[in-house]
Amino acid sequence: MTTKDYQKRSPIMIFLSYFKNHKGLFAVDMLCALLIAAVDLLFPLVTRTALYDMLPNNLFGVFFVVMGIMVLCYLLRSFLNYIICYYGHTFGIRVEADIRADLFRHMQELGYDFYDKNRTPQLMSRLTTDLFEVTELAHHGPEDIITSVLTVIGALFVMFRLRWELALVIAVIIPVLLVVVLLMRRRMSDVSKRVKEKVGHINTEIESSLSGIRTAKAFGNEDMEIERFNAANTVYKGSKRDFHKAMGIFSGSMEFLMTSLNVVVIGYGGYLVMTERMDYRDLLTFTLYIGSFINPMRKLSHFAELFANGFAGLNRFVNLMRTEPALKDKEDAQPLENVEGAIRVENVSFAYNEEVGVLHNVSLDIAPGETIAIVGPSGGGKTTLCQLIPRFYEVGEGSISIDGLDIRDVTQNSLHKNIGIVQQDVFLFADTILENIRYGKPDATEEEVIEAAKKAEIYQDILEMPDGFNTYVGERGTLLSGGQKQRVAIARIFLKNPPILILDEATSALDSVTEAKIQRAFDNLAKDRTTLIIAHRLSTIRNAGRIVSIADGVITECGTHDELIEKGGIYADLYNTQNQRS
Repeated sequence: MTTKDYQKRSPIMIFLSYFKNHKGLFAVDMLCALLIAAVDLLFPLVTRTALYDMLPNNLFGVFFVVMGIMVLCYLLRSFLNYIICYYGHTFGIRVEADIRADLFRHMQELGYDFYDKNRTPQLMSRLTTDLFEVTELAHHGPEDIITSVLTVIGALFVMFRLRWELALVIAVIIPVLLVVVLLMRRRMSDVSKRVKEKVGHINTEIESSLSGIRTAKAFGNEDMEIERFNAANTVYKGSKRDFHKAMGIFSGSMEFLMTSLNVVVIGYGGYLVMTERMDYRDLLTFTLYIGSFINPMRKLSHFAELFANGFAGLNRFVNLMRTEPALKDKEDAQPLENVEGAIRVENVSFAYNEEVGVLHNVSLDIAPGETIAIVGPSGGGKTTLCQLIPRFYEVGEGSISIDGLDIRDVTQNSLHKNIGIVQQDVFLFADTILENIRYGKPDATEEEVIEAAKKAEIYQDILEMPDGFNTYVGERGTLLSGGQKQRVAIARIFLKNPPILILDEATSALDSVTEAKIQRAFDNLAKDRTTLIIAHRLSTIRNAGRIVSIADGVITECGTHDELIEKGGIYADLYNTQNQRS
């Protein structure tokens, strides 16, 4: 389904649509549940027949044969319960897996702006906790509803045939039970939604604390982190208390109404026996049917809790699936192919929000194969400009084109494949060095990975590691040094070999010797391809074809190193300041 489909359909119809791929398992689950309901309805009828016919007429042989058949029926019932437990949960897990796959795929389509506003632990909660409860609803929900309703209807049908007056009294109580279920379900759904929000909040606190554990230890702030966690944990406990309170009220009300049925049956049934309008054997049959009647009602009570939790998770899933990506390909978008690397930035303005503008009417022409260095004070707009070129964000005004094609007219995937980016904040996956480098070209051979590592000046370091290229880098690459992480990321780009390069402080974590080696590798890589270098360390960009200075969102200077030094502007001030420090 597309985002539009999720926007048009109701949550319950979206939920049921995931059943169709597993309708065989669902049918088996429902059939077994119906057979169990049939066995439950059969026993009171067999008991009544035994009391009226078999025992009074001394049909003892028939009686024991029938009892033996009932034992076999209950053995079958036990086997059917096994089928429901195993295959029913298998069905639920497969539905959950399908929903999670669609949700994760949709998350891949959402842009930088979405992840700027949403915390990772909150999204993790959507992918795990919420969907687990949706699974429980998928498995138990239809089973509980269908079997409970059919069992109640079947029991009432038989009871009306036995004694309609007593059955009518029981039937009157059913709407009261339904009203309690409906009223309490809405309240539990609201509370359950708040609980899920608090779960996401506490997950955020845990993730933040664990990610920053080294910083906490460095500052000796472990006690402060414990206090922050305890505060979030207290809020979570409070939200769960509200849910359990609502559940307790609902459960207590249901138990009172259901157990009162026995008193009603015995009381009114006893009166009918006293007035000789009912046989005690029919009263016993009624009592047995009340047991068959109460169990489905308890299932409906349990379903109300399942529905409250599951539907809250389902709503959160649907709301996320209804979120439109801020950046979408046009219907007639073409793939970007045979890229030469000419980049034109024309009158571009951009703001992350309406109040604060970041770039103002910026224009820049970059020839194919040209190396451009972008410098300027922090917050001036350097990184933002380089994030607009691969269309991570949409320009507010103006346009950006590559080889004469507006980047809004080409597919984002082809655009990203033709641009290689090494960022200042390097991200490595919790995998081996080999797979982290291979991420630049998933089908690369091991020989190609080794060659990329050599170009990035990380090869010798890898050979000295215990497991070589199969060395595990840790969460976010924590088992590597800062320089090693950046060189692995650089090797990734060497392997990708794109026609356009964007280097955002790509050598900032390297020592001067390694930086010099990497700089030579970059010079070789930049040949015949367009390269944009964002650098604070100005000594690394003296050989750039042009240097562009950006401050306060506008281009203030543009020229070669010598030209800008002679001009004596912002670049000259920055360069002279760094030389004085060194």
